Amino acid sequence: MENKRNFQRELDKIIQMHEQKEEKPSVLLHSCCGPCSSYVLEYLTQYFNVRLFFYNPNIQPQEEYEKRLSAQRDVLEKMFFSDVELIEGEYFPDEFFEAVKGLENEPEGGKRCEVCIKMRMEQAALKAKELKTDYFATTLTVSPHKNAIYINKTGEKLEQELDISYLISDFKKKNGYKRSVELCRIHDIYRQNYCGCVFSLNDELR
Repeated sequence: MENKRNFQRELDKIIQMHEQKEEKPSVLLHSCCGPCSSYVLEYLTQYFNVRLFFYNPNIQPQEEYEKRLSAQRDVLEKMFFSDVELIEGEYFPDEFFEAVKGLENEPEGGKRCEVCIKMRMEQAALKAKELKTDYFATTLTVSPHKNAIYINKTGEKLEQELDISYLISDFKKKNGYKRSVELCRIHDIYRQNYCGCVFSLNDELR
């Protein structure tokens, strides 16, 4: 059953396979935000050549988007990831609003969020294919508020549809989320207090 899978163990096996072959494969890592990327980069750069893809048209308002993009740059600079290329995806919020049209009243974590997650992961998969990286992945599974089963199922479906390998993950394992909070404190990285979209912001303000 899907909910019985241990995604971290599956990732460990992939890492072990490449280590046995003395390979360091490439991965295009979608970043939802700087804080989530902090631990994931610390972890993945040990085993992969990472390119970072910041694509989040869901973030509102634009000032918040700019603040989070700046925090992403801070992570790379302050944590000395000078060899990690940051690729900024297009910021067109209207694409997000069009994608979630009719789902505005969905609860946080519901169908609207699933559409948003798939939208961002699909763009990451397409970018990975364009850049010919060995894998694509996402930082989203580091959050205890995100459904790792749905995220990985979506990644595997995109792998089949777009013919680009998806790197399975559950980055909250091994105390990943706790470590991300610690790294943000150590390096003075901005941590947001809502997921990103205007709907999650409104929920936070209630």
